[in-house]
Amino acid sequence: MTALQNLQPPRISTADSCSSPITCLLSRCGNMSDKKTPTYTLAEGCPIASSSTAQTFRSKNTPASSAKSLVLLQDTQLIETLAHFSRERIPERVVHALAVGAWGEFEVTKDISSLTNAKFLNGVGKKSKVLLRVSAVAPQAGGAETQRDVRGWAMKIFTEEGNQDFVFNSIPVFFIRDPIKFPSVNRSHKKNPATNASDNTMFWDYHNNNQEGTHAIMILFSNRGIPASIRTLNSYSGHTYKLVNDDGNFTYVKFHFKTNQGVKNLRQADADKLAGENPDYHTDDLFGSIEKGDFPSWTLYIQTMKPDEAEKYRWDIFDMTKVWPHKDFPLQEVGKLTLNRNAQNYFAEIEQAAFSPSTMVPGIAPTADPMLQARMFAYPDAARYRLGVNYQQLPCNSPVSPVYSPYQRDGASRHDTNYGRDPNYVNASLKTVNFKGDRGANGVSDGGHEEWVAGKVQGYATEVKDDDFEQPRMFWEMLGRTEPDEQRDLVSNICTHLGKAIPRVQKEAIQTFKKVDAGFADQVQKGLKL
Repeated sequence: MTALQNLQPPRISTADSCSSPITCLLSRCGNMSDKKTPTYTLAEGCPIASSSTAQTFRSKNTPASSAKSLVLLQDTQLIETLAHFSRERIPERVVHALAVGAWGEFEVTKDISSLTNAKFLNGVGKKSKVLLRVSAVAPQAGGAETQRDVRGWAMKIFTEEGNQDFVFNSIPVFFIRDPIKFPSVNRSHKKNPATNASDNTMFWDYHNNNQEGTHAIMILFSNRGIPASIRTLNSYSGHTYKLVNDDGNFTYVKFHFKTNQGVKNLRQADADKLAGENPDYHTDDLFGSIEKGDFPSWTLYIQTMKPDEAEKYRWDIFDMTKVWPHKDFPLQEVGKLTLNRNAQNYFAEIEQAAFSPSTMVPGIAPTADPMLQARMFAYPDAARYRLGVNYQQLPCNSPVSPVYSPYQRDGASRHDTNYGRDPNYVNASLKTVNFKGDRGANGVSDGGHEEWVAGKVQGYATEVKDDDFEQPRMFWEMLGRTEPDEQRDLVSNICTHLGKAIPRVQKEAIQTFKKVDAGFADQVQKGLKL
């Protein structure tokens, strides 16, 4: 049996003769008993005798099966069916459109109450419901799921203090640290505006001139760049957050979800083969595993850093292009995530799900990381555009905790009481409102240490320095210590992709790689035959 055959998605049962786990599920859904058989109606509830006929005007001598007739506007079923079909699609995510998702639970396994008062993280054995959506960044919806790309990890934990969203990535560093570059880096990874086709020259031209992302580029083109399964990838916060305890003291933190299935990735040839044979490979794999009761799980670890350590550390802790080496800040176990339930309907539960780094419960707080601050605006803004201003009321997004937000009213698709007659303005004396906690209070900042950003208004743009190539160099050297093929495959993957760019851009990329390691650059140059 070949390595590729070992990667085929699991089947729901050996008795099923279906093309995929999903079609097996659909075939079983068609065998419901008569007691559960619904009665067909229009959206307003009116029963209709047939879902496949239309009202027409025809002569009395024309048979009912003849197309020689005039369709009538009075046929409400036909008009509703056509009108709704034209409006089935909502705006696709600009990035992270191609995704897989499932439900599960998060369980606390280690006590970290000294670090945070977040209730969902306090009490060993404490469990919270979770919705997870894992996505490729650049491809459009419907693309092949085994493309080489970073995977976004969007996770919503439903807690008694509100929702906690973790919006992470499958690699520990990112391509940029300046938020103004966020649209540009994503555009460079997508399609040429003239040809509407992928453009490797455009991709490498961007990264040649924004070299702070070299570490992320090397990880992407290593054997870690294409996960064999959603079940076998890790995720990382990238950003630095704060954990805040009852005393108001805080600790800087990075989060890591490590797969308990073992990290497994695809070689480029196997990924290309799967892309042609089964573009939905990752969907089939995750759905089938959960359906048969093989529930994937991840262990949550954290790295913590004290404020005084942060002030003295060799790297800027708010720089998303840098990691904190584990030898400096070891991993500490926190809990376990298990996925144990598939969505009943992808659109309702996964496509309409909205995640944002700004969605935080008490005990977890943002830092001065410029990228984090920008994403805290951009993500909920995108959700309002895609789903409407009341997107938090959709069942997949709605908190399990009580919500009372009477100063956010009306808007399209409001389907609750809209707070009735309660005052819609602040400081009203007509209804008593209870306020709790310190978040949002005058003079209070989550965890403190904000004097770091005190000063005057001025421009912000980082510069690429020699220090930006130290961690990429460490990564290259680490690949050489693991398996003999790791460095070779990184070079091969780069050459395959970079080789499709114009010669000038190829040469500029080699100059970037020389800053990492001369031998690395020399191998790329030889691979490109320059």
